[in-house]
Amino acid sequence: MSHITLALDGLSCGHCVKRVKESLEKRSDVESAEVTLNQAEITGSASAEQLIATVKEAGYEAQLASHPKSEPLAESNTQPEVLAAADNELPADTTTDDSQHLLISGMSCASCVSRVQNALAHVPGVTQARVNLAERSALVLGDAPASALIQAVQQAGYDAEAIEDDQQRRERQQQTAQHAMSRFRWQAILALLVGIPVMVWGMVGDHMVVTDANRQQWLWIGWLTLAVMVIAGGHFYRSAWKSLLNRTATMDTLVALGTGVAWLYSINVNLWPHAFPDQARHLYYEASTMIIGLINLGHMLEQRARQRSSRALERLLDLTPPTARVVTEKGEETVPLAQVTKGMTLRLTTGDRVPVDGEITQGEAWLDEAMLTGEPVPQHKSAGEAVHAGTLLQDGSVLFRAEATGNQTTLARIIRMVRQAQSSKPQIGQMADKIAAVFVPAVVAIALFSAAIWYFFGPAPQIVYTLVIATTVLIIACPCALGLATPMSIIAGVGRAAEFGVLVKDADALQRASEVDTIVFDKTGTLTEGKPQVTQIATFSELDESAVLQFAASLEQGASHPLAKAIVDKAGTTTLLPTRSFRTLGGKGVQGEIDGRQVSLGNQAMMEETGVDTLPARQSLDNVASQGETPVLLAVDGTLVALFAIADPLRETSRAALERLHGMGYHLVMLTGDNPVTAGAIAKQAGIDTVIAGVLPDGKAEAITQLQQQGRHVVMVGDGINDAPALAQADVGVAMGGGSDVAIETAGMTLMRHDLQGVADAMSISRATLKNMKQNLLGAFIYNALGIPVAAGVLWPLTGTLLNPVVAGAAMALSSITVVSNANRLLRYKPR
Repeated sequence: MSHITLALDGLSCGHCVKRVKESLEKRSDVESAEVTLNQAEITGSASAEQLIATVKEAGYEAQLASHPKSEPLAESNTQPEVLAAADNELPADTTTDDSQHLLISGMSCASCVSRVQNALAHVPGVTQARVNLAERSALVLGDAPASALIQAVQQAGYDAEAIEDDQQRRERQQQTAQHAMSRFRWQAILALLVGIPVMVWGMVGDHMVVTDANRQQWLWIGWLTLAVMVIAGGHFYRSAWKSLLNRTATMDTLVALGTGVAWLYSINVNLWPHAFPDQARHLYYEASTMIIGLINLGHMLEQRARQRSSRALERLLDLTPPTARVVTEKGEETVPLAQVTKGMTLRLTTGDRVPVDGEITQGEAWLDEAMLTGEPVPQHKSAGEAVHAGTLLQDGSVLFRAEATGNQTTLARIIRMVRQAQSSKPQIGQMADKIAAVFVPAVVAIALFSAAIWYFFGPAPQIVYTLVIATTVLIIACPCALGLATPMSIIAGVGRAAEFGVLVKDADALQRASEVDTIVFDKTGTLTEGKPQVTQIATFSELDESAVLQFAASLEQGASHPLAKAIVDKAGTTTLLPTRSFRTLGGKGVQGEIDGRQVSLGNQAMMEETGVDTLPARQSLDNVASQGETPVLLAVDGTLVALFAIADPLRETSRAALERLHGMGYHLVMLTGDNPVTAGAIAKQAGIDTVIAGVLPDGKAEAITQLQQQGRHVVMVGDGINDAPALAQADVGVAMGGGSDVAIETAGMTLMRHDLQGVADAMSISRATLKNMKQNLLGAFIYNALGIPVAAGVLWPLTGTLLNPVVAGAAMALSSITVVSNANRLLRYKPR
């Protein structure tokens, strides 16, 4: 056996880690696999090439690490990597620098999305490409140059433009959207102004049939409608021609075929009427122009609705002020935001928005952080506390030192995370894209097949019915609604979640969150305040309270565990003694030598393992545990000398949030290292259904696995470094915003405020988004499932009527507008 290290690329969340790990461990020649976001350590007999191929099959990239280990198993160092990260108030930047944003022009349906995505994915250096039809954009991960990406898009038959930052993206998208709306508006008006009078005139006196008397009039109308088709619908024909050159077909292909065939038939009848039977001399000039007018009108309304769907993100972009007041030795000066650099001192007064992230150095104020955290109550801030760009100073005046500017501010990072999530696709959306990729060729085949049936078996004049059937099927079957169904819901849902302080890493997390039935909470710092306090001290020897407190605090002075901090805080100004031979027993306690004496501090299990008699503290242990407090025992030279009762109170919002989650039907589980009695008392206070107690830090992921083996779909909520494996193992990981970078990086969702109401908001929005997505997809599928047979003439035997091509064009435009409008309902959604 050998030990191989692979460098991974393309993994963005705990679900990706889980997928790669499972793929590797399914191999019979792999003994074990430890996977992180950027690295895999594999033990087994498989070669590096085989392992890389397995990772690629799972949808990611891998290569042999620069310094691979390939020594025999017996000699390899299998100690796990120790992760350490400082706590921060808000998520660290999880967006890689190796990403490019492109604005794509020319896309009209889901088939276009598939083609552009494939073109980008095959560019050397690209690890992942996400194309968004709703925003006409692409997010490309990897180190491929922008020029190569643009060239690939152009070769696929579309145009692209590289965007350097959010402000530029926003300006270009607004310009493009306004230009597109203006163009679609006048093109729709022009086509309808010609098409409607022609239709009305043709219907009066049955002028639609060519006669020797009206032949010349119709000929002029024919050339007029051709000019209108070229001017108002030229983009359909150009796009269809590009697709033909690339041997593909899109929505524009269907429109071009339908309207073009209708006009060509009409002009032939107009030029050589006697070559056709009397009943076949029907003209369809008005159908071609009306269809183009209605589809352009639909595009204009869809564009307007799509702009509304991005309002949540645009509101975030509007939060940063354009200028800042910089304080220097010469006084105050208002400068453009771009000139503010790290270390500058800035002033804020009532009504100001914070321009950059920083730390208050003087003064105090109340800040409204609702747009970042979803927390409606203003937060009091004073010297030493952090302020974040985009928040509003409601009252007070402060000086603060700039710590992060430009793209490094919390607000900028949030915007990037939201944009990445909006560009992603859940599994249900990927399924829709696969269907849409083969949809257009299938529709052309259906249209030809239906036309053939009517030509060979239909009533006379067969040529007329054949034309109507083929044109109507081609027009009504455009897969615009199918392509917009998923991305529109994702854009609206992720944007709405951000307004409630919930950051979604990818759309797949939204889909999985909507399907869970069990929510697991880490206790310390998640359900509780995470700031334990010593409530009582019981002594069992000649040592008094101050002496045992000095021993305990001295032993814990270098530790970072919340219980250790509680003991050190309790000691206050007590002189702490130096500690030697300090060591930690994971999940149990600590030991060391103080003033020549062996001192142990930890739980009952640790004491029993080290031979310390805990019988004198039995009554105290029971009392403390029954009150929901954590007992910590102190032994000196092998003798029990004291018990510290430490309480970590529940957060004020925990009980209400858990009741809300109960009402939504979730099974609630608490995961803790406390003994069962203590854990049970806290669970009773909180309203928890199930308690998993006595779990060591490295056993949390195993506890999640056991729940999943019971058939449960699990959300894990945590904030610590030791929660990261459990967050990755769960179907969805939710990290508290005040937690460690490792937890936030691993989780699929991050709460910007340390409030469990955010969990309920996240679950509610996930359910609403998936429901909206299913409504859109179902509507799109039903539209096509019913529309295509009706267009093919299935109602003819019953009613003796066929669907008019103009009605088909209106229905197609209406389907897209309906999907976009339904998705926009999420922008007003309020979690129950």
